[in-house]
Amino acid sequence: MGDCTNDAPGMRRKITVQDLPPPSTNALAINRARVARRPADAQLRVPAGFKIDLYADGFQDPRFLLTAPNGDIFVVESRANQIKALRDTNGGGKPHVVETFAEQGLNKPFGIAFYPPGNDPQFLYVANTDGIIRFPYRNGDLKARGPAQQLAAHLSPGALLRGGGHWTRDIVFSPDGKKMYVSIGSRSNVSDKAAEENRARIFEFNPDGTGQKVFAWGIRNAVGVAFRPGTNELWMSTNERDEIGEDLPPDYISSVKPGGFYGWPWFYIGNHPDPRHKGKHPELAAKVIVPDVLVQAHSASLNLCFYTGDQFPSEYKGDIFAAFHGSWNRMKRTGYKVVRVPFDHSTGKARGEYVDFVTGFVTPEGKVWGRPVGITVAKDGNLLFSEDGNGTIWRVSYGR
Repeated sequence: MGDCTNDAPGMRRKITVQDLPPPSTNALAINRARVARRPADAQLRVPAGFKIDLYADGFQDPRFLLTAPNGDIFVVESRANQIKALRDTNGGGKPHVVETFAEQGLNKPFGIAFYPPGNDPQFLYVANTDGIIRFPYRNGDLKARGPAQQLAAHLSPGALLRGGGHWTRDIVFSPDGKKMYVSIGSRSNVSDKAAEENRARIFEFNPDGTGQKVFAWGIRNAVGVAFRPGTNELWMSTNERDEIGEDLPPDYISSVKPGGFYGWPWFYIGNHPDPRHKGKHPELAAKVIVPDVLVQAHSASLNLCFYTGDQFPSEYKGDIFAAFHGSWNRMKRTGYKVVRVPFDHSTGKARGEYVDFVTGFVTPEGKVWGRPVGITVAKDGNLLFSEDGNGTIWRVSYGR
C-alpha cells in the first residue's frame, strides 16, 4: 500500500484483490491538506534522465489541461469560470501569450474537448457541471469565435454534500467523432436513494447532445476519461467511496466495458459487498467488473492521458500518466503525485501496476504545497500537468 513518506520516482506498486483488507464501518479519519505556499527550495523529483521545471503560474484553480492541434495549451479554471489559452511563440518551452478564451456561459467547467477529433476542429466543447456547451473554434484561435451554444445534454447539477457531491464532468469523443462520452459522479458517498438517479455513470451522446444512454454504471466518480490511442477503448480514472477503511476500497484506473457495472454503491472491486448495503441486490454480485489497475485508497486519481509523444523513451509511448490529487481522509497522507501506468505493448493490456513518476509535493515535515489535477501531452512531446494548490503548471522533459 504505502503513503507519501515512501513515494519516490520509480517506486512500483501493484494492488490485487487478494490484498484488500476487511471493511470497517464508520472509519473516517479527517486529515485535510491545508495547502502551504510553494517553498523557495521545493524540489520535485522525477526519474533519472528526466527534468522538471515550472511552465506557468498565477492561475486560479487550474483543473484541466488540453493540447490544441497547433500546440496551444488550454487551461480550465473551474472556480473562476474561465478558460485560458497559452501559446509558446518561440519554442522556448514557456508560454509567452496568455489569453482568456472564454468566460461567458461557464458554470464550474471541467472537461473540454475539441470536435471533430483531428487537426481541423470546429468547436471546443465544455462540460459544465449542469450541461454541455460548445464554442465555435478554428485551429489557432486564442478567443472563442462566438457565444456559447447550449446542447441538449443535461447533467444533474453538482451538490456540495459531505462525502462527495461530485461536481466535475469530463468529456471525450470517440476516435471517429460519432459519439460523445460524459462522466458524472455520484451525489453522495454511498447512498442508493432516488437522488442518485442518473448519477455515478458514464453517458454516451450524439455530438449534438441527443441520444443519451448509459454507457457504464456503478462508477462513483470517473473524474477523467480518455480513449487509448489507435483503439476504441475508453479508459477512466475513478475516485472510490469513503468510510470503510484507510486502505479500502482502492481507487482505480481502468478500461470501461460497454454496459459494464462497477459496483457502486452496493459492491466494490468485484463481488465485495459494502457493509452499509448488506444483502442488497444479490443478482448484481457476479456482474461487478474488477478494474484493470487498483491504486492506493483515497489517492484521489483525477485526470489521465495516454503518452503519444516521441520526446520520452520509446517504452513510455502508449502508457498512461495520471494525476493524484491526494487524500483528505487518511491518517497517513497518500497521493499528491503523478504516476505512470505501464502497458504490455505486445498485448495492449495494462500490467496492473503503477509507478511513481513525479513526487515531492509534500515536504518532509508533512506540509502539502501542490495537488496535481490536469495532465496533457504537449505537441513537442513534453508532459504538462497542473496543480491547484498554488495554481501552477509544470513541464516534464527528457534528456535536456
